[in-house]
Amino acid sequence: QVQLVESGGGSVQAGGSLRLSCAASGRTLSSYAVGWFRQAPGKEREFVAVISRGGVRTYYTDSVKGRFTISRDNAKNTVYLQMNSLKSEDTAVYYCAADTQRQLVRGRSDYWGQGTQVTVSS
Repeated sequence: QVQLVESGGGSVQAGGSLRLSCAASGRTLSSYAVGWFRQAPGKEREFVAVISRGGVRTYYTDSVKGRFTISRDNAKNTVYLQMNSLKSEDTAVYYCAADTQRQLVRGRSDYWGQGTQVTVSS
């Protein structure tokens, strides 16, 4: 099993940047694809981005393409989400999850972090 802990959330003005981290313990994170998801108040959780086990393949939801970048450092057992040009609609709790890429793009995983709040003020 793998345990995931997100960090790096906070409050920022529109147009600003944040970098989220997803640190793993237990089983090595390189065994999994890793995805980022978010849930805004009153809305369902949505897929944001996913990165393959080796970090070669990445996919993003359309609303964040060109603004967010997912990356990973398997030596540090950590996955990152660099968020630039933030908008108020990016406000949400952000979660990371580990599983196969196929499961993650369907929003499914047995392993989730506890979430980190991102608030973007306009």
